[in-house]
Amino acid sequence: MLVAEKELEVRHQLLERLSEARVRTDEIFQMVRPDSLYERPIPERHRIIFYLGHLEAFDWNLLRERVLGLEAFDPESDKLFAFGIDPVNGALPSDQPIDWPSAADARQYVKRIRESIDDGLEALESTDWISTHAGTDFSTKTLLHVAIEHRLMHAETLAYMLHQLPLDRKLRIQRKPELITPPTSPTMIEIPVGQTTLGLPRSDQNTFGWDNEYESLTVDVLAFAIDKYKVTNGQFLDFVSAGGYENPACWTEEDWNWRALHNIQHPVFWRRAGERWYCRTMFDEIPLPLDWPVYVSQAEAAAYARWAGKALPTEAQWHRAAYGMESGSERSFPWGASEPTPSKGNFDSRGWDPTPVGAFPEGESAFGVADLLGNGWEWTGSKFEPFPGFERFSFYPGYSADFFDGKHYVMKGASPRTAACMLRRSFRNWFQPHYQYVYAGFRCVNR
Repeated sequence: MLVAEKELEVRHQLLERLSEARVRTDEIFQMVRPDSLYERPIPERHRIIFYLGHLEAFDWNLLRERVLGLEAFDPESDKLFAFGIDPVNGALPSDQPIDWPSAADARQYVKRIRESIDDGLEALESTDWISTHAGTDFSTKTLLHVAIEHRLMHAETLAYMLHQLPLDRKLRIQRKPELITPPTSPTMIEIPVGQTTLGLPRSDQNTFGWDNEYESLTVDVLAFAIDKYKVTNGQFLDFVSAGGYENPACWTEEDWNWRALHNIQHPVFWRRAGERWYCRTMFDEIPLPLDWPVYVSQAEAAAYARWAGKALPTEAQWHRAAYGMESGSERSFPWGASEPTPSKGNFDSRGWDPTPVGAFPEGESAFGVADLLGNGWEWTGSKFEPFPGFERFSFYPGYSADFFDGKHYVMKGASPRTAACMLRRSFRNWFQPHYQYVYAGFRCVNR
């Protein structure tokens, strides 16, 4: 393919993906009742109105000068909507609704930015979309990948945020049919000694990766056993019923102090009424589905693992179980080389809620480990740290580096709301260990 033809194809694909990502985030905001845009469903996060402006502000701040060469028309809003928050040490935001623009003004800001970006990108037909410009570490292609994946990440963030919004403040926009699956039994899979590859090689020019995905490295992994399935609500209920939340031996001192300070007695998605437990889905409250994966914080997952006499897997162990093979080679996806399809797992925003852990046998790894991509991120015991050879993105220097603080843990896999493009093997997610709201579960390994 000639260079000009390749550039045109790349341009077409990226603009189509950007348009599709906008549709996905627009749909999320449509579920919020107009009088609820200034709510703060999660205490540690911004009000919903921030995210309405943030997605376009991010694209604008990323592309305006570097690609489009345009002047700012509302610098104050560009700054106001620029950055999300991830407070540590219990600090919470204190802003009030009056501190934010009206919804009409925010939507007008979004509209004007979209028009400016779209017009500017349309005028770039003769620009080299693929090559990196002299003196930079980015191309137009790279920045569009960043804008698209950032938006898709927030589509997921908004989903679990709005999950915490009272049911009467949301409009039902979708319901996924229930899956009928055979019952599963907890079992562990033996993984033989071998090697696994983490990260992406910089020589791979065909795959986009965030800065924390580079440089690739090979890790030796000793033999271990890992749960075939994610830990279910039913298994975690045994931990709760056994007094796990009242037993300090199950917790580190820091995690115990956090649990006690906030009087945490069960997963945030659960509610107890008398002797019965219920689960809060996106649009309903239902009897606790015992065969769904439990969604908990890393601290709660680690406490369960200690109670069970096990541990959370390291990032390398998770990779080995997910992508390794007896032959020593590795797969692109747990199931093989084929691209993600609906039969392989619960991902790519096809539904709002989890499915039973045994619902997608076609997605199993070569070793027979199930449910690895989709249905909930999986906590590991590995702190979020850079790989050797890490280099910040000059255009987004704080994306990863700000979180190499020893206070965040790696998550692998994907949730029901994770976009298919982020199911690549090298993708890494991370959160603080006391954050309960993300769609994240876990599985255990033997000690």
